[in-house]
Amino acid sequence: MERIYIFTRFERFWHWMQALLIIGMLFTGFEIHGSFHALGFKTAHQVHTVAAWALITLWVFAIFWHFTTGEWRQYIPTMQGTDKIIRHYAWGIFKGEPHPFKVTRGRKHNPMQAQAYLGVKVLINPLIWLSGLAYLFYNELSALGYPIELGTIALAHTVGAFLMLAFLIVHVYLITTGHTLTAHLKAMITGWDETESASEKSCN
Repeated sequence: MERIYIFTRFERFWHWMQALLIIGMLFTGFEIHGSFHALGFKTAHQVHTVAAWALITLWVFAIFWHFTTGEWRQYIPTMQGTDKIIRHYAWGIFKGEPHPFKVTRGRKHNPMQAQAYLGVKVLINPLIWLSGLAYLFYNELSALGYPIELGTIALAHTVGAFLMLAFLIVHVYLITTGHTLTAHLKAMITGWDETESASEKSCN
């Protein structure tokens, strides 16, 4: 196995803090929605609001980091090799075949990952941001002459939440699809990724 330093300290901090805040917001958000009762509406709303501002702050720093370091290029979508990735996840992985994509410092995400992450950044995140801020400043927007139906805002925010939840479930599943069950998880904890060398692939 070759060991490659893939994820920097900031990337790991950003990833785990984002995961913690998103899970917390999903939990409190669904309680606010009335799906269950645990913290109580008032506490859930307060926690949700604080977590929302923390997440927005984190996203602003992450966007700044991505553009100043050039890491935004990691999310440029490409169709090259996508067919091999689909084939691998469809049946190759169940036959023990090695992953067709080789992780490098310059290209951390396979084509499907890049497309999925880009979708999160240009679709799900803005939907959650805009609908959440519209909810928080609903009275102010109405006073300024921008009357938006509260039900429409809530629906848009709920759709965004379910899309984020779906992404989270798929993301957690894909974590287990490395050469070992915990390989991808370890990479996001330590920063080091293990990949098969050319000689090992030729022996398979």
